[in-house]
Amino acid sequence: MWEGLDAVDWAGLKHNYGAAEDVPPLLRRCAGPDPQDAESAADDLLNLLFHQGGWICPAAPAALPFLLRLGARQDVPCRRTVLEIVSVLAAEAGRVEERYVAPGWAAAWERALPEVLALLAVPEAEFRRVAADILADCTSPGETVLPALLERWRTESDLATRLDLVVALGTAVRREPAGPRGAEAHSLLRGLLGDPEPQLRAAAVHALAAGDPGLAEQHMGLLLDAVREPGVEVWRHTSAVGGGPRAVQYRIGTLFADSPAASTSYVLGLLADLPRSRTDSTGETPLDEDHRIGALAQAAELLRRWRSPTGELVPAVAARLADPSAEVRYRATELLACLGSAAADCADAVAELLDDTGRRGTRRGESVADAALWALARMNDARCVPGLIERVAGAPSTFSRYGIHAGGNHFPALPALHEVLALLPAHADRLLPALCERLDATEDARERSRLCEVLADWGPGARAAVPRLVRLLEHDGSWSAAATALGGIGVADDATRDLLLARSADAADGDATLAAWAYWRTGGEPGRALEVLGPAIARDGVRHPSLRRLADLGPHAAGLADRLHALARTGDEWTSVEAAHALWAATGDTEVPVQALVTAVRGLAEGRYLPVMLPAVRHLTRIGGPARPAARLLREVPALDRRLHYFSGWRGFETDESIRTAIDELLAAAG
Repeated sequence: MWEGLDAVDWAGLKHNYGAAEDVPPLLRRCAGPDPQDAESAADDLLNLLFHQGGWICPAAPAALPFLLRLGARQDVPCRRTVLEIVSVLAAEAGRVEERYVAPGWAAAWERALPEVLALLAVPEAEFRRVAADILADCTSPGETVLPALLERWRTESDLATRLDLVVALGTAVRREPAGPRGAEAHSLLRGLLGDPEPQLRAAAVHALAAGDPGLAEQHMGLLLDAVREPGVEVWRHTSAVGGGPRAVQYRIGTLFADSPAASTSYVLGLLADLPRSRTDSTGETPLDEDHRIGALAQAAELLRRWRSPTGELVPAVAARLADPSAEVRYRATELLACLGSAAADCADAVAELLDDTGRRGTRRGESVADAALWALARMNDARCVPGLIERVAGAPSTFSRYGIHAGGNHFPALPALHEVLALLPAHADRLLPALCERLDATEDARERSRLCEVLADWGPGARAAVPRLVRLLEHDGSWSAAATALGGIGVADDATRDLLLARSADAADGDATLAAWAYWRTGGEPGRALEVLGPAIARDGVRHPSLRRLADLGPHAAGLADRLHALARTGDEWTSVEAAHALWAATGDTEVPVQALVTAVRGLAEGRYLPVMLPAVRHLTRIGGPARPAARLLREVPALDRRLHYFSGWRGFETDESIRTAIDELLAAAG
């Protein structure tokens, strides 16, 4: 098995972590007698050779034949993992640009293909499935793999393996040249649309859909029947899916991803009724619950992408608020929270869950009650206030501690408590006493900082907190948080301003700009802020926070116009946007600022969003009439159906609302 292993110059090859001399010992350990050690070695190889993908490293072609030799042996304890390494490498080679594929990979794969094909005939169905999965995702043309796949189909009796074969046939027949067996494979797949087995019918639709865009929608009922019947569990044993109802629902949902109308029909079908399955004495089965959880996950994915399905989906989602499963109730509530005011008609039903003790089975164990508080807060419903006061005062809470920023698919996580509070300036008068008491009591610097950020976001409405903030300003460990809040509130007396002035002289660079800005914002003279912020924007590094503060000084910063002019033309978008705004605020010049800001928001017209775009649009709104080029550019954006966001989860929905509101305000201001 190890013939040729020592002849490879492993030290001269690279993997994701450097020189590959550690690969041979790991390969040998994979064949060792200790299953746990073998699996650990295989996991290490997966990390070294693949990691997170993005390229085929030079060590991968050299390792490929040895991986397949291991995968062919029944006595290798980590056989499945080893073959999964082959699978992900074969798939990645077809996904990345050719320049990211090691020069020797194509030849190594061509030599290895017969060994992969041979795996289709091994006695163990599990490994026949892995082989089919490899052949589904590799780059080999159909003419080289279809004969073996068709031959295996004729003799295969295991349903899970037959499903993997259908998936592989569907992708292989599209890889040209398909060869003389291409028509046979296509005919076989077409015939399966009428097969008695629901899962084979669904697999055939998926296999054919890429070449027939309308096919999936034509067979919507077939797909829904398959995903709702108990036999859907067979997909857990496949290599192509490897999961139950939720995974299959997601896979089918991808067929409609570009059509909000078809996706809406699909999701409504999932939410319409429970699958037909046996129940135990409680009336509940894991399949039932998994189906309902998956249906809500698909609803979230649809609403994350598109706005138009909201009206149709809200009643169907709200119907799950009374579900017997805590996870289902939580997900329904969380999704309504994401929709905010668009789901306000459900506020009464959500309020009934404020005392719901149900919790998720996650590590955080988020509660349905906290999700209900969050949903009411997003709806700006005052019934959230008493519960939030309790949480601020220290009652047990399952809100996120720090807040989560992540992309990708929707994740039903709660925000941090301070993020909820920041969205409620309209209720600041009722929330403020509890927040001030907590500010006095907490010894947690991070919590103190977050609470002060809330006060800053509430602005002048939080002026009752100023005496507490002044006390914090006197202490070295808390003064910067207090300065942030005072700057946002914009109110202080002479003694407080003197404290801020002193801090601006004593603090390190970053904190000095904060103190000087807060001094100005609370009524101080502009000189000190200019003395500190002027040098700050000239230094290398992250400039945009200082530029944002400098813009608040308006014409007082006119002496920095030349520097701002240069920074507005820089290649860093955040610096350019904030410098453009500061330049306009300081001088009234509109030509350069508008050019820079229009450049920053141009992608919005094409439905693309980056976080820098929201402040850019708001700055253009402040400029008003001279920002008409931006208004013309963005005039059609509010009508776009696709949501505009960068992060997933609730932030994606909130961002979409915020950027559309900002564009509406720009259109009104620019005329």
